[in-house]
Amino acid sequence: MTVSRRAALFAASGAAVAALVAGCGSSGSSGSGSAASTVPAAPSAPSSGSGTATGSGTGQSTGATVLKTASSAYGTIVTDGNGFTLYRFDHDTASPPASNCNGGCATLWPPVVATGGTPQLKGIDAKLVSTVTRADGTRQVTLNGWPLYRYSQDSKPGDTKGQGFGGIWFVTAPNGSKITAAASPSGGSSGGSSGGGYGY
Repeated sequence: MTVSRRAALFAASGAAVAALVAGCGSSGSSGSGSAASTVPAAPSAPSSGSGTATGSGTGQSTGATVLKTASSAYGTIVTDGNGFTLYRFDHDTASPPASNCNGGCATLWPPVVATGGTPQLKGIDAKLVSTVTRADGTRQVTLNGWPLYRYSQDSKPGDTKGQGFGGIWFVTAPNGSKITAAASPSGGSSGGSSGGGYGY
């Protein structure tokens, strides 16, 4: 192999590695009260709604964000306007509110982003609802200080597949507390995944 051909192959390999690293990077800077993720990107997950009554599955909506209560195998929980279960993350903080799920984590666990002005609430105390600025500058809805998320693997309203995920993700009660009790014997879509090798 000639020196020039060897140099060309080396340059092409370097470009491919650089592209791969850039594609797997997490969000670079943190916003107010937010920390950037240091975990690897998750595998592609289905797109999820924004927690709005008219969510299109893309995170874009003209309607206001909706939070409501619903009955589940874990008791009364909080859902978005489409009935999808909302979760909280043990690596976040409530005082002060901070979201620490960015990059690949936010792909697997899409944040509930505030849209359309004042959130519409059903069965939830308005005094407990606010927002926190994420690392990417978007405003994430909080409940009693805790940022709220969907789980991308919940495929239909009422699913609770993210419950207990990695021992750090839990369904949310109407007062913002996490529900750690086991599901009732009557059933329900429970999770309890070990996290599948992803630390979020």
